[in-house]
Amino acid sequence: MPRDWLLVLPLALFFIAFVGVPLGLVALISLHSDAAMTHFGVRQYLLFFGDSYNRGILWQTLILGVATTLVTIVLGYPVAHLYVVSSQRWRRFLIVLILLPLLTSSVVRTFAWVVILGNEGLVNELLLALGRTSPPFRLLYTPLAVILSLAQIELPLMVLPLVTTLGSLDTRLPEASHALGASSWRTWWKITVPLAMPGLLSGTLLVFTGAVSAFVVQTLVGGGQLMYMPFYIYEQAIQTQNYPFAAALAMILLLSVLAVVTLLNYFGRKTRGFVHG
Repeated sequence: MPRDWLLVLPLALFFIAFVGVPLGLVALISLHSDAAMTHFGVRQYLLFFGDSYNRGILWQTLILGVATTLVTIVLGYPVAHLYVVSSQRWRRFLIVLILLPLLTSSVVRTFAWVVILGNEGLVNELLLALGRTSPPFRLLYTPLAVILSLAQIELPLMVLPLVTTLGSLDTRLPEASHALGASSWRTWWKITVPLAMPGLLSGTLLVFTGAVSAFVVQTLVGGGQLMYMPFYIYEQAIQTQNYPFAAALAMILLLSVLAVVTLLNYFGRKTRGFVHG
């Protein structure tokens, strides 16, 4: 027993070498006051929070994550419920549909959305065929396009935790609720939703963190016209070569996401206490 901790030693060393050390280097670089990295200080952080433009980019990135998460919840919960109540035969078909986005490269899926939402894309061609519009709608390079693209890509990360949680619920609880006179809506809100909250929070965590850091989708579907933190970091590091400021941007984004994760964990503990209480 005393040597059982040795079993996790390889994984711990792996994370220290390839996660801890790089993050430490990024944090160290962000504490340089000039691009030449000759002086230490917190000037990069003061520059960021002292500029409303920078704060707006961070806010837009977090809003993007929240909006994408809400869309995946609205779309993912019915899919997860349908999977749980379906027969074994239909479950095989549904699981293929659920996992299909994960089996395709994110770059390929993103370019597919570019083709669909372009001025001569599928949506505009369909609207023209129906006679609804003469000039093409500007669908691409908009926040809505980015949200829809991210929601489709991140949807399996919401559905799978919900499937696991909903599939483990005791089916006798809704039956008992109906027997006591509760409506279907009240049963769903008072019993199913609280019991499904662990899966919902897990999916929210996965989707939110994936959406705010989705550089490829934000860049290709946003077209560089929409500025989010990942592209801002790329611009400062590669184009401007201001590595201290880029490192500060990365640390600010990381700490912002960690703050959201902490809040989710807090609400998760509260939910478990409510359910068990």
